[in-house]
Amino acid sequence: MFGKTDFFALLTMKIYRLTFLAALFLTASMLLLVFVFDEVKSEYLSTSGAFFIGLFISTFFLIIINYLVVDFLFNYYGKRQIQKISTILPEEFGEEDHQLNLQELGKRFSDLNLRNTTEIDTMKEMETYRKEYIGNISHELKTPLFTIQGYLETLTEGAIENMAIRDKYLDRIDKSVERLLTIVKDLDMINQFESDQITLNKSRFDINLLIREMIDLLDLEAQKKDTKILLQTASSQIFVNADKQKISQVLMNLITNALNYANREKATVTVKTTVQNSKVVVAVEDNGMGIKAESLPRIFERFYRIESSRNRNDGGSGLGLAIVKHILEAHNETITVESVYLEGTKFSFSLPKV
Repeated sequence: MFGKTDFFALLTMKIYRLTFLAALFLTASMLLLVFVFDEVKSEYLSTSGAFFIGLFISTFFLIIINYLVVDFLFNYYGKRQIQKISTILPEEFGEEDHQLNLQELGKRFSDLNLRNTTEIDTMKEMETYRKEYIGNISHELKTPLFTIQGYLETLTEGAIENMAIRDKYLDRIDKSVERLLTIVKDLDMINQFESDQITLNKSRFDINLLIREMIDLLDLEAQKKDTKILLQTASSQIFVNADKQKISQVLMNLITNALNYANREKATVTVKTTVQNSKVVVAVEDNGMGIKAESLPRIFERFYRIESSRNRNDGGSGLGLAIVKHILEAHNETITVESVYLEGTKFSFSLPKV
């Protein structure tokens, strides 16, 4: 039931000054209108047209004055309230924000909420990537470690006495150790790039000559896979300004990647160099199996594999394309990829011509 305490609480409820001032002004305005009407009614009763015109003008000005006064009162009240709650506003709000009205403050809160929502979504994506990254690196390290452990256990259980088995297992252990070292070195290189700890040693060199050197180094591997590596260029010499050692690693990774994914008889890997204004465009193109469209946005991620089992058997660390991307970004360049599934893939990047 409604008790005496509730009744007295209702009677003693605080009357907001803004409401009181607004009511007082509206009452005064209406009294002023009545007073003016009473004073001029005798003059305008004989001409009804003039009376209604005067009434319309008076009403119009009354609406304008009421609007301006009420708007001023609400803005004044809003700023006073904002100043009162300024101590609990988020840190993103500066001193100048304390002078905003309620509408402007509401917009600032909406913008802040939208930004926070975007940041939360980004953090969720980063957390998902972190979990996937940790899972991938654990798997990459676990595979060679378990291989080494299995062969060592077999050798210690007596197989070491058999020379043929011992040599074969030791050779496989050596390959697994090399793969572990490759993963660790590649990870260390990526971390150095991301923390800006690597300094580029740029120099002038012939990019075509460097490509030929890479082709010679990979010639035996290409023969094993029945693949031809070709260089197509419009000029015998094209000079660029870049870190020769890092660009050689880019070329090695891209050509090796093309060889590993050729996956067809008499495959061809073509390296093309063309001059476009002040840039030299280098493209590594193959007629292999290509990459599915849904995989293209992720191929430069660490440990991302298009066909994990085959790539792992080829001894790759899963970091080659990520390293390529970081090296070219360090040169303020980018790498692009075009691919048609079952037809082939082309990676392209540019370097400054000198």
